[in-house]
Amino acid sequence: MAHFESHFPLKTTRTHEVCGASAYAFAYALAGQVCGANGGAALWVREAWHGTQINPVGGAAYLDPSQLLIAQAPRHIDVLASTEEALRSGHVAVVIAELTQPIGLTEGRRLQLAAQEGNATGLCILPEGMGNNAAQTRWHCTPVYDEGNTAEDSTLQNWKLIKNKSGTLAAWTVKWNAQTRRISVVSPTAQR
Repeated sequence: MAHFESHFPLKTTRTHEVCGASAYAFAYALAGQVCGANGGAALWVREAWHGTQINPVGGAAYLDPSQLLIAQAPRHIDVLASTEEALRSGHVAVVIAELTQPIGLTEGRRLQLAAQEGNATGLCILPEGMGNNAAQTRWHCTPVYDEGNTAEDSTLQNWKLIKNKSGTLAAWTVKWNAQTRRISVVSPTAQR
C-alpha cells in the first residue's frame, strides 16, 4: 500500500493537476501545508471572467489569508503566462492555476521547467477529463458524506491519485485538521 506522506504535500519543482468537486479544498490544503511549513506565499491565478471569487478569508482554516495572493488574467493564455512567470520567479512557494481549457504538452513542459527553475510547486485545477502528459501527478478529489461528522473543520475527502509519473496509484480518505494545519488519513469506516 502506498503511504500518503510520500505523495502529499506534492513534490516541489514540479507541476501537478487536480480535478473533481473538492479540487479547491485540495489546493487550499496544499498551500496551507507548504506555506505553513516554510512561511512562503501562494499565488492563485484565474481568468477574470469567472462569476465567483476566491475569498482568502474563507480559506483561513487552511492558510493565513495574508499568504494568499490572487491574480486575475484576461484570458487562458495569460493565466498560463502568469503561472509560468510566478513559478520561475522563486518568490512564491506554490502557484495554483485555475484552468478552463486544455493545455498542450509544450505548455505543460514549460510549466515544469519554470517550477524547477524557481524551486516552486505548481498546481493546475482542471475540469474533469482534461490534463496533459507533462504533469507529475493528477488527483481526483471528492467530498465524502459522513453522517457522524459534526465538526466544521473535518469534512472527509476522497483523494485519488489517478496519474503518477513515479508509477504508484492509490486512494485515501483524508480530513483537514485546522489546528495543526495538516491533512490526516482516515481509517476505513469499519476501523474508525
